[in-house]
Amino acid sequence: MKIARKAKPKPRSGHSKLSLELKVMLAADPHVIDPVVQSVMKTIRGLQCFRGKDDAVELALSEALANAVVHGAKSDHSKIVECDVLCDPKQGIVLIVRDPGTGFVVDKVPDPLRGENIFSTHGRGIYLINQLMDEVQFLRNGAEIRMVKKVTVKK
Repeated sequence: MKIARKAKPKPRSGHSKLSLELKVMLAADPHVIDPVVQSVMKTIRGLQCFRGKDDAVELALSEALANAVVHGAKSDHSKIVECDVLCDPKQGIVLIVRDPGTGFVVDKVPDPLRGENIFSTHGRGIYLINQLMDEVQFLRNGAEIRMVKKVTVKK
C-alpha cells in the first residue's frame, strides 16, 4: 500500500478549499482492503475534514475497494487499484476508486432486493454504495466510481 497525502494542496480543478487530498495505491489483494480503509478513515477522522456519517463513508469505501479488487482486478496481486480522497469541510468528501479492469454495465447488476436475487452474491455492494452516498457516478465503463458525501448543514 502506498499513500500520498497533501494536507493543503494547491488549487486544482476548481477545488481551492480542499483540506485533504489523499492518493492511495494498493495491490489487488483482498487482504489489504480493510487496512487501507482503516488508514484512510483514520486520516479523515484525524483531520476532522468530515464529521458525521463517517460510518457510511467507511462502508461505501470498503465496498468500492472490494469491487475494484475482486471484480475489476480479479484479485491479481500484480495489478494496482487506485483511490483518491478529496475533502472540503464545508462541502463534503469525494472518493474515487479506479481499477484496471474493463468495467461492467451498471444496469445489468442484479437488484439485491428482488426475490430471485436475495441469496445472490452480487450486487449488494453497489446497492449499499448508492444508499449510503449522496452522489454516485460510474465512469470508464464502470472501472471507476466517484462517490460524494455532502456535509449536512444543521438548522
